[in-house]
Amino acid sequence: MAEENPMKKIRLEKVTVNMGVGKPGDELKKAETIMERVTGMKPVETISKTKNPTWELREGIPIGAKVTLRGKKASDFLRNALAAKDKRISAKSFDSHGNFGFGIKEYIDLPGAKYDPKIGIRGMDVLVALERKGYRVKRRKICQNKIKKSHLVSKAEAMEFAKSELGIEVE
Repeated sequence: MAEENPMKKIRLEKVTVNMGVGKPGDELKKAETIMERVTGMKPVETISKTKNPTWELREGIPIGAKVTLRGKKASDFLRNALAAKDKRISAKSFDSHGNFGFGIKEYIDLPGAKYDPKIGIRGMDVLVALERKGYRVKRRKICQNKIKKSHLVSKAEAMEFAKSELGIEVE
């Protein structure tokens, strides 16, 4: 029996939780409070990059919040978030680079989350990045290089990983 190449094993790199509000102020503070309660980490404000007078957006104003989770915190949060979606994700949620994402309509759908009338109800996006060992090559400072096509995580491989490792039903 041939052993599987350890460099080809897919792993969870990070989980990014994003909540867009659209304007700074009280609503953004409420969103940050929800993110901190749900993830257990302090969120970072996301800044508008474009100007849109119709939506009263200017460049440089905070319009949302996000948290990036790695390691055990990422896998624990992902299991909770998938439980809120009944462990079902559409095949359209997967991209060609081995990433997938889904939305949670209300934060109270997460197991263990309690409703707070002062905060209200908000939804969030959960984005998951998968990778293999050796992806450091594209992020390092010295001798940075591209990942070979044969080593990239494909859509089919990501769906198979989600089914086997995370117990997701892909529709």
